[in-house]
Amino acid sequence: MTVPDRTRRHVLVVDDSGPARLLIRQALEGWARRTGRRVEVVEAENGFEALRELPRSAFDLVLTDVNMPTLSGLELIRMIRARPEQRTLPVVAISTERDSEDAARARKAGADGYLGKPFDAESFDRLLEEVLAPRPPEAS
Repeated sequence: MTVPDRTRRHVLVVDDSGPARLLIRQALEGWARRTGRRVEVVEAENGFEALRELPRSAFDLVLTDVNMPTLSGLELIRMIRARPEQRTLPVVAISTERDSEDAARARKAGADGYLGKPFDAESFDRLLEEVLAPRPPEAS
């Protein structure tokens, strides 16, 4: 029996902007260095691509842009929450909108966290530690 590697995090980054995906990847790599973890990042350019990627691997976290064409980040989050096997998957919404209404919409859709762009390393790290903290098992 193999023991799961608790230091490795498998993360799906969803954003229609290549430069934004790169910045998020770099933030994840910085977080991994600062916390002594390893991170494996898979990128998706839109919500539909993310939905195709999700069943292919056991992700520990999804970071999704809110404002994307064809399938918004909020719609993606709702679809993730509708899938029983992904209902507890931590999801963070990321947006250039930095108001409380946008954050409330993300939470209502099922996001575990919200981060406004641009963000600093301290805020990013704190949010990741919060959403990746062990959770009690769901009651059946």
